[in-house]
Amino acid sequence: VQLQAFGGGLVQAGGSLRLSCAASGSILSVNTMSWYRQAPGNQRELVATITRSGSTNYAESVKGRFTISRDNAKNTLYLQMNSLKAEDTAVYYCNAQIADRALKWGDYWGQGTLVTVSS
Repeated sequence: VQLQAFGGGLVQAGGSLRLSCAASGSILSVNTMSWYRQAPGNQRELVATITRSGSTNYAESVKGRFTISRDNAKNTLYLQMNSLKAEDTAVYYCNAQIADRALKWGDYWGQGTLVTVSS
């Protein structure tokens, strides 16, 4: 099982980006999925979480600007980021709780995708 994140890049302040994260491999079920980010010199922080049923939770700093969503049929996670600010600059990581076909649950991380917001 692996997660692969896509969609990072360079954007001007006020702009938008959409991140994707695809889970692949011998997957039986995907439970909660999340986006984290880590800015230089800072600890990794939780950005947003979505349960399998679609319940969401956001960090205060991104509420009203970011939207997390998922496609359960494709085992894919998304993060729509609007009104981006310089302080959103970070490496963004996806995370998911996944059961493989041996019924073993694991906590998986994507490789990270860099988002740079220029002011």
